[in-house]
Amino acid sequence: MADESLLPGVQAFIDVLLDSPAPSPVLAEVGKVAAVGDGIAEVSGLGRALADELLVFASGVRGVVLDLEPDRLGVVLLGPSERVLSGEDVWRTHKVISVPVGPGLIGRVVDATGQPRDGKGRVTAVAERPVESRAPDILSRAAVTRPLATGLKTIDAAVPVGLGQRELIIGDRQTGKTSIAVDTILNQARSDVLSIYCAIGQRGDAVARVIEALRNSEQMAQTIVVAAGDEDPPGLAFIAPYAAMTMAEYFANQGRDVLVVFDDLTHHARSYRELSLLLRRPPGREAFPGDIFYVHARLLERAGQFTPEAGGGSITALPVVETQAENLSAYIPTNLISITDGQIYLSPRLVRKNQFPAVDLGVSVSRVGGKAQHRAFRDVAGNLRVTLSQFEELEDFARFGTRLDDATRARLTRGAAVRAALRQPERDPVPAVEQLLVLLAAMNGIFDGLSETEVVAAMESVRAAVGDDLTEIAARIARNEPLAEEDRAAILSLARKALGQADDGPGTGGGRP
Repeated sequence: MADESLLPGVQAFIDVLLDSPAPSPVLAEVGKVAAVGDGIAEVSGLGRALADELLVFASGVRGVVLDLEPDRLGVVLLGPSERVLSGEDVWRTHKVISVPVGPGLIGRVVDATGQPRDGKGRVTAVAERPVESRAPDILSRAAVTRPLATGLKTIDAAVPVGLGQRELIIGDRQTGKTSIAVDTILNQARSDVLSIYCAIGQRGDAVARVIEALRNSEQMAQTIVVAAGDEDPPGLAFIAPYAAMTMAEYFANQGRDVLVVFDDLTHHARSYRELSLLLRRPPGREAFPGDIFYVHARLLERAGQFTPEAGGGSITALPVVETQAENLSAYIPTNLISITDGQIYLSPRLVRKNQFPAVDLGVSVSRVGGKAQHRAFRDVAGNLRVTLSQFEELEDFARFGTRLDDATRARLTRGAAVRAALRQPERDPVPAVEQLLVLLAAMNGIFDGLSETEVVAAMESVRAAVGDDLTEIAARIARNEPLAEEDRAAILSLARKALGQADDGPGTGGGRP
């Protein structure tokens, strides 16, 4: 028998519950999985879902709405499709796909959704922002006037890149595209540029080598790595570049300069083609969907140099694309060439000649960076292109064994020395003053007649001789001031002294044979 002394308290509690307002109903929109494919799912029963909305499946996998149709949703899965079963429940989140942003990402390796992949615990973010955003309008953009130093002699002298530019790195497999991008990131140790390396569809060991190079050079502390490997679902590879650009926009809005490398957009296009075909979108040229141009354009248009009213920062984009058998006229390469502000073309022909970086200056072009190039490099760049183009034509002609006059032999000798001087090993970006020292020495005949091995040794000797003798010249280069004649004479005198050559005075060599 219950204790009668407790009955008044129980009755009072019941009275309070009866007088309390009823809890408001919770509305949950639940759909069902109609079909599952490799990386996609078809969902029914969610007629109010929005484009790019994040859905949660009963299995714990998340997905993004890509197709909206009256009776079905085409959903891109962000997790393993093997875990999703037909008939399981699907819930709306009423949120678009977003990624964390903020300084807590610097130095971290994350996936396309911002989840950590480096074993260092959760990422501390200041906010979450949608991966898709509108590109800044024209009034929010400023002219590209500041150089982005890559540390590569060929590029900084002949194909310069400016802060806020979109420069395509294009070439066949194994021509050194990733190496150029990574060396550019390593060279930012000499600046305050923040770097983001976005690996799309790359093998895990390739991404690990890049991360190791960044850590060995202590540049990882100023870099964010966004990785969506070939073992990940194609949905992660599709949203990865947009997530990286969203992270970059946060820092650009704070007034910082950001370099973003997309390695590579060929895998991105293939991932989108795979998803589109599975979702039964009509195929177009080379089986790519009709909006593949817009997919890449809306990504790269978010880069640029921005006005102080728009944050004052910049986003420099270096997208990478792979060609097949040097076919620059293929669908995706031509799309990206038309979207970007120039291209750095890496030639397999130069790779076979052991010329690294294998930049073909006859095809490579920078439509913007010339206006942002260091003024000290401008005089060198014009003669460099002319000397190399003349040398390559004469080199092919000389193979026929034709008797050559002295002027032609001099051009061949000078061209061979200049081409050898442009060689540069991986992971060895060169400061601007050392680049000028080597290039001026080569263009003025100091390396003429040396073998390729001797030129490499001579370049090392010249670079080692910089020391304190060129401190003032290095400061003027940093201030983007042009080289005076006495500066050129001092540089050439130092180069000759380093190689034990007699100093014949300023103006010797003439720059061209």
